[in-house]
Amino acid sequence: MTKKEIEERKFRPAREEADDAAKQVGTPQTQSAAYRLAFQDTEFLLREDLRPVRFQLELLKPQLLMDEARIESTFVFYGSARIPEPDQAQARIDAATTPQQRKIAENLAAKARYYEEARALARIAAQYPVNEAGCRHFVVCSGGGPSIMEAANRGATDVGQTTIGMNIVLPHEQAPNRFVTPELSFQFHYFALRKMHFLLRARALAVFPGGFGTFDEMFELLTLIQTGKMKPIPILLFGKDFWNRVVDFEALADEGVISHADLDLLTWVETAEDAWQAVQAFYHDSEPLGC
Repeated sequence: MTKKEIEERKFRPAREEADDAAKQVGTPQTQSAAYRLAFQDTEFLLREDLRPVRFQLELLKPQLLMDEARIESTFVFYGSARIPEPDQAQARIDAATTPQQRKIAENLAAKARYYEEARALARIAAQYPVNEAGCRHFVVCSGGGPSIMEAANRGATDVGQTTIGMNIVLPHEQAPNRFVTPELSFQFHYFALRKMHFLLRARALAVFPGGFGTFDEMFELLTLIQTGKMKPIPILLFGKDFWNRVVDFEALADEGVISHADLDLLTWVETAEDAWQAVQAFYHDSEPLGC
C-alpha cells in the first residue's frame, strides 16, 4: 500500500486504535483480559484454537518484509550446524577426550573445507546485480545458524550485501549467527512454514553435508519437484563421497522406488565455481530476471 493510499483510506489505522486503547481509564472492565484488543492479547493468540491464525502470521510476516526489501529470488544454503571452519578444526580434535570423540572430530574436520566453499559461493551469488527496477535476485539465504549456515551469511557480508537468516525456536538457547542482516533475520515456530519460506523464492539451492535437518529440507524439495508441485531449480550437492556413503541414490532407483530420471534432479559439485557454473548453465536460455 502506498503512502497516498494509506492517507486516503476511510478507517483509522490499527496502530492508532491500539495507542488509544492503551490510554483508557483503568476500571475492572478495561483491566480484564476480555477487554484487550484481540491482536494485542498475547494469551489469546497463543491458544490452541488460534493455531491457524499463527500459521498465517508466520507465513505472512517474512513474506511482507522480503517484499519490502525487493527480494525477488534467493540462493538457499542447507548444511550441517556442526562442521567447523578450517582454523578451528584442529582445536576440536585436540579437545577430544575419547577415541570416539577424536574420530568424530576428525570426520568433521575433514569436511571443514566446505565452510570455505559455502562462503565462496555466497560471495559469488551475493554480487548478482540488482536490476533496473531495483529488484534483487540470488539473495543468500540460510537457516541462520552456525557452521555452513554461518559461512553462507558470512560470504554475503564479505562483499557488503544483505543476507537472510531463517532461525527456528529450539528448546536449548541459541541465536542467529552474527552475519545475518538484522532486518532480514526471521524466527519461526513451525518447521513447516520455515521450510516453505526457504523455497518460496529459491532460484538455486546448495546442499552441503548435514544431518537430520539437512536431509529433511533436501528431500522435501526433491519430493516437491518430483511430484510436479514445484518447478525444477538447480540442486547442487557438495560432497559426493559423503552423500553416496550415507544415501544410496542409485539403489533407490534400482529398487524401483524412484526412477533413474529422478537422479537428474541432483547436480554434483565440489567447488563454489563449479556450483555457480551449474546455475548459469541451468538458466542459460532463460529470460532476464525482472520483478
